[in-house]
Amino acid sequence: MSDLQRLFSVQCAAFAADRNPSYATRRGRLDRIEALCDAHEAELVEAIAQDFGVRPAQETRLAELFMVRVGVRHARRHLRAWMRSRAVPTPLYLWPGKSRVLRQPLGVVGVISPWNYPVQLALLPAVAALAAGNCVLLKPSELTPRTSALLKDLAAQYFAPGELAVVNGGPDVGTEFSRLPFDHLFFTGSTAVGRKIARAAAEKLTPVTLELGGKSPALIHSDADIAAVAPRLLTGKLLNAGQTCIAPDYVLAPEHRIDALVTEIGKAVAAMYPMPGDNPDYTSIINEHHYSRLTALIEDARRKGAKVVVVDGDGAPQMDRARKMSPTLLIGVKEAMAIMQEEIFGPILPIDSYATLDEAIARINARPRPLSMYMFGGDSAARKRVLCETTAGGVTIDDTLWHFSNESLPFGGVGLSGIGAYHGERGFLTFTHQKAVFVQPRFALTWMLRPPYGRRFETVLSILKKIA
Repeated sequence: MSDLQRLFSVQCAAFAADRNPSYATRRGRLDRIEALCDAHEAELVEAIAQDFGVRPAQETRLAELFMVRVGVRHARRHLRAWMRSRAVPTPLYLWPGKSRVLRQPLGVVGVISPWNYPVQLALLPAVAALAAGNCVLLKPSELTPRTSALLKDLAAQYFAPGELAVVNGGPDVGTEFSRLPFDHLFFTGSTAVGRKIARAAAEKLTPVTLELGGKSPALIHSDADIAAVAPRLLTGKLLNAGQTCIAPDYVLAPEHRIDALVTEIGKAVAAMYPMPGDNPDYTSIINEHHYSRLTALIEDARRKGAKVVVVDGDGAPQMDRARKMSPTLLIGVKEAMAIMQEEIFGPILPIDSYATLDEAIARINARPRPLSMYMFGGDSAARKRVLCETTAGGVTIDDTLWHFSNESLPFGGVGLSGIGAYHGERGFLTFTHQKAVFVQPRFALTWMLRPPYGRRFETVLSILKKIA
């Protein structure tokens, strides 16, 4: 706790000493994030693998380190333009005054990052906050202790404590962290914890960005090419063994397409992750608690009537395989099942059926608004209906996950799946105060609206009402 308070004080003092860092300073900080990732890629890959038990290097390099590099390079490419003040129109009644918007850093930003992508989801918000000129204090997850310790060491190597610093600890440290009077608090994690973060931040009126989760649907239209759908659906579902906040959480498919979908999923698993229990390309569940939670969800669904299909062909999941959980389908799910009430965060895919597009849309809208939505097939009219009549944080059509990787698209949730967004310029603006500036020249006509009120005031106001 003393380390936390000390680092916060150091960052407050650092920001007070330089409230609007130059382009060169901000660019240098972005360069150091990239250098950190480049020089220590092997160490980061190994630390994450040790924390998970099994985590393929390729998955970490793509989903974590590559994404951080993409964010850094996009920010660096556009940083000058983002930092510029913007002239905005001035209404006729304020002529000859001039108006502009000045973009300023907020100050000291707190970032609380999760365990599922412990590098990417720690550093991408930091990239946006540093580009915007802020100081950043980072609290990574205690569930990935090796990665969190390595991030702390690397941050100290590449940054002064007043620029970017890492503080580690358990839930008690996280609670105190969220109570600090940050100028902005950024949290990625579950909706339940997000509520606690928001309550703690509210005591200090700290603005928050909450990147949460929820049940992201994958809607399959009746004309979809199921053989093409299956591997793309599984790419999103089985990356990181489903421990991804934007993973497809359940499938809605026409009843007459479900058998074909199950068959094609089996083929896709055999091609992508043969014998996942012994496959080094298939990630472990993070710990025994989450493994047991997922097993309980399967058993609850089985007891309540779902058909359980383990699609790897080598039997049921086993704890002695480094917490490897076989890809599992649940057919005939019902709303009363626990798996349809909470975010799964694992390699389990419920498949539900619908009769009409109206029904599918109604089913999606009956649940809290998801972080992501996926849609396969459908003509332009059907796709437009789904896009316009449902609400989700982001959408990928005919694939999964990829909207997250485009820095030109904002990423964030809506409703219970989150508050606010980041990536690209949207991330820069999340950590920026846009100050309104109006410059009044010496000779201005606004004097005609000053007291004493009388005929002059009424005449001028009547003219303004017509031209405003």
